[in-house]
Amino acid sequence: MAAIISRAARPVLNGTTAAAVRPVVINSANYATLREIEGRLKSIRNIEKITKTMKIVASTKLTRAQKAMTESRSYGKSSNTVFEKAETKAESLENRKTLIVVCSSDKGLCGGIHSGLSKATRAMVEAKSDSDIVVIGEKSKAQLSRATGKNLVLSFAGVGRDVPTFADAQAIADQISLLPEDYASIKILYNQFVNAQSYSPEPIEAFSEEAIKNSPNFAAFEIDDEVLANLKEYALANSLYWALAEGHACEQSARRNAMDNASKNAGDMISRYSILYNRTRQAVITNELVDIITGASAAA
Repeated sequence: MAAIISRAARPVLNGTTAAAVRPVVINSANYATLREIEGRLKSIRNIEKITKTMKIVASTKLTRAQKAMTESRSYGKSSNTVFEKAETKAESLENRKTLIVVCSSDKGLCGGIHSGLSKATRAMVEAKSDSDIVVIGEKSKAQLSRATGKNLVLSFAGVGRDVPTFADAQAIADQISLLPEDYASIKILYNQFVNAQSYSPEPIEAFSEEAIKNSPNFAAFEIDDEVLANLKEYALANSLYWALAEGHACEQSARRNAMDNASKNAGDMISRYSILYNRTRQAVITNELVDIITGASAAA
């Protein structure tokens, strides 16, 4: 409509002063701005639909993840009870390394849940620079490769796409047990589920055979030395399953919160751009009326 009015008024405006021609340039700019604002509004509305859908999906997955987390705690705590009764303590040997197992995932859009794990891992490496790192998940691997790439000895991808199982933890524990280094201590770093709004990186100690054997009350359990290796691997798998399941619940909770905040931000932006669009549209209409009136006055 603006282009038709401008062409109709052009013969009249050519005979007027330059000041009378200026509204035509302003109209053209305003209409370009309107199209830009309308395009941004459409994009933001599409993003809002996506984030709302992802929030619903994350809320559904969170229910299953919390159920799996509750079940996994019984596995992890059963091993911890044995070591607590035996008063098992991690051994600190200068000639043997420490292994840090980082439990993250391959997916993003869940706030700072992966960066928190990476930050805690870097702090542990700074405390003991010769520590080796095993990373579960591509997100933390990408972050840790930049600063501690030389410490990375093993990584896993594709874990955590669905609710973790004990079979997943057992497969990872088998691969860790095949590493050539004999570690004095294995620390499993994971996100501990505090509540639906918060989580914190925490380590779980997976004891070595020597640490279990040297426990003050180890003799009370009457465990043969031949099965110590099996006990160590089983305890490692239990702890990994606990860490993976709890980390998965934290990830779903963080993603739901992130998508909820994104949806709210998109709604606020839609409101602001709607107001801006209406004001700009009113300004364009006013300028067009001034254009028509100016042209009519010049013709008279």
